Amino acid sequence: MHWYEKLNQYFPVEEMKSKEHMETLLKERPNIYHKDEGPMHVLMYVELETFVFIDYLFVSKDSRGQGLGHKLIDQLKEKGKPIILEVEPVDYEDTDTEKRLKFYKREGFEHAQSIGYRRRSLATNEVNAMEILFWAPNNETEEMIFDAMIKTYELIHTYKDTQFYGASYQPVDEVLTFSENDNNNDLLKDI
Repeated sequence: MHWYEKLNQYFPVEEMKSKEHMETLLKERPNIYHKDEGPMHVLMYVELETFVFIDYLFVSKDSRGQGLGHKLIDQLKEKGKPIILEVEPVDYEDTDTEKRLKFYKREGFEHAQSIGYRRRSLATNEVNAMEILFWAPNNETEEMIFDAMIKTYELIHTYKDTQFYGASYQPVDEVLTFSENDNNNDLLKDI
């Protein structure tokens, strides 16, 4: 099965980039957008000078629980940079969301409670809230993580969006918010 189909079957439509979008990023931004693919996994990630952003991480059901996800995360941790990712809030009707959060918590990720992320899907036209998780090897602040998310949104998520989707995503200041006094619950606390 093609790497894109693996991702497309696993991730919700509102979170998926189009195949053309991802292939163009790999072709036109090969210095920052990367694919690590094996028979049992697909990892799409962004690496900039000061951080790594995990765009998609898929590990096949047949190999879950065997340490492959841990190995892939460790390879990214070896870069010594903060690692950031978006994750959907817990859906108790979908056990994968809780398992995913438990996995990232075991890997040492934290929930960026001061960062809000709400984006209208061009596929469904619905607004989706996502949570930001991060691993900070040098105690990087949530403010630094917020700045990294802005860069990711502008360089990757909205790259040639009109060409691929026939419409533009919202401006970054409508999608990402930062509030030091935000009393969001820690998504990982009770996981």
